[in-house]
Amino acid sequence: MEIRTRNKNAISKLEELLSEDIKFQLFLQYTAYKQFMDLKKYANNNGINIIGDIPIYVAYDSSDVWINPNLFQLNDELKPIHVAGVPPDGFTALGQLWGNPLYNWSNHEKEDFKWWIKRIESQMSLFDMIRIDHFIGFENYYSIPAKDTNAINGKWEKGPGIKLFKKIKEKLGDLNIIAEDLGVITDDVRKLLKDTGFPGMKLLQFAFDSRDESDYIPYSYDENSIAYTGTHDNETTRQWFNKLNKDDLEYCLDYINCEVKGNEVDSLIKIALSTKSKLTIIPMQDYLDLGEEARMNIPSTLGGNWMWRLEKDYWKKDLEFKIARWTKLYGRK
Repeated sequence: MEIRTRNKNAISKLEELLSEDIKFQLFLQYTAYKQFMDLKKYANNNGINIIGDIPIYVAYDSSDVWINPNLFQLNDELKPIHVAGVPPDGFTALGQLWGNPLYNWSNHEKEDFKWWIKRIESQMSLFDMIRIDHFIGFENYYSIPAKDTNAINGKWEKGPGIKLFKKIKEKLGDLNIIAEDLGVITDDVRKLLKDTGFPGMKLLQFAFDSRDESDYIPYSYDENSIAYTGTHDNETTRQWFNKLNKDDLEYCLDYINCEVKGNEVDSLIKIALSTKSKLTIIPMQDYLDLGEEARMNIPSTLGGNWMWRLEKDYWKKDLEFKIARWTKLYGRK
C-alpha cells in the first residue's frame, strides 16, 4: 500500500534496492527510443510518414495511473470505481468489458487538461500523424461498475467534448489527428468530429448491407476522411468476402464492378483508392489477398493476436509493381 500511495520513504528504499534494475530499464527505453527515432528519420527522408495509435484509455497498472490517481475514478484504496467498455450489440451479447479505469474528467478540467496536452505532445514528437482510438468516448463514454463481470449494467456518461480539444489546440496548434469514430455514432459525436475538424474513418467492409442504406458507401465519402478496406480489428478482406451472405455479396460485386471470380479483393482496394478521402489505408494482408490465417486482431480476445508478420517470402516484384501502379493511377502519394 505504501508503494501504491507513493510514500516517499518506501520509494527511496525501492530505488536503492532495485537501482541496477531501474538503470537497465532506463537503458532499454533509451535504446528503443533512439532506434525508433532513427527509423522515423530514415522513413521521413524517403517520403514516408508514420502514423501512431493512441488508445483513449490507459491500463490500471500504468505509471500514468500510479502518478496521477486524482485523474482517474479510483476509491480511497486507489482501486477503480468504474471501468471502461462498450454495451452489448449484435456481435457481443454481454458487451465488451475492457477494464481500464475511467477518467475523472472534472479533475482533468480543473488542471486545464494538462495531462492530455502532455500526452498528445509526446505522441506528436514520435509520429507524423496520430489516430485516437475510441474517439466517441470523448463525447459519451460507457461506465461499468468495477465489480461487474460483464458490460450489461453499464451506462453512458458525458465526456469532456470540445473543451478538451480547444485546450489542446490552444497549447499545441493544429495537429494531424485521425479520429477513430467507429461505434455508436450520435448527432453529438458527429458535431464533435465536425467541431474538431479531424478526419473520421470510413471502412468499406461496413458499406455493403443490401438491406439498409449505409454511411460507409464509398460514393458518399467526403475529402476530410480516411478510407480503409478494413482495420487491424476487422477480418481480412478475403476472409470477409468468403463470409458475405448471397445478397450482400451480389450487391458488393455489382457496386465494385467485379465480374471475375478471384478479383474481388483487388477490385475493392481500387474502389478505396478512388474515393474522395484524403488518405487511403490498405492493410498489407489485403494487397496480398490473404485469408483468415493473416487476421491481425480479434477484439475482446486474448492470445494469438498481433502475430502476423510480413515475411520476406511475401514480397514479389509484381506486388511492388501493383502497389506503385495503383497508387499513381488514383493520384495517391
